[in-house]
Amino acid sequence: MELLVTYDVDTTTPDGRRRLRRVAKICEAYGIRVQKSVFEIVCTDADWLTMRHRLLEIIAHEHDSIRVYSLQRGTFAKAEHLGHSPPAAHNEPLIY
Repeated sequence: MELLVTYDVDTTTPDGRRRLRRVAKICEAYGIRVQKSVFEIVCTDADWLTMRHRLLEIIAHEHDSIRVYSLQRGTFAKAEHLGHSPPAAHNEPLIY
């Protein structure tokens, strides 16, 4: 499954800035950051359910927004990159 995840977390408070870092860390655990608040994620259905549950526990539903686009397999490989945007290596292992 290929997912494009974008988020907008209210950072006007210290709690909001903490939520932003936590949302980013969860997304980094599953995918590749392609822009500041945009991740390309290749995962299984089970991974997505776990990730979704973790995100729902963190965000402030009245202030924050996460949008998830489910894409056809192979969409990331066909993406056109304009400007300074090197292609993300989705088929290579993530090494931390």
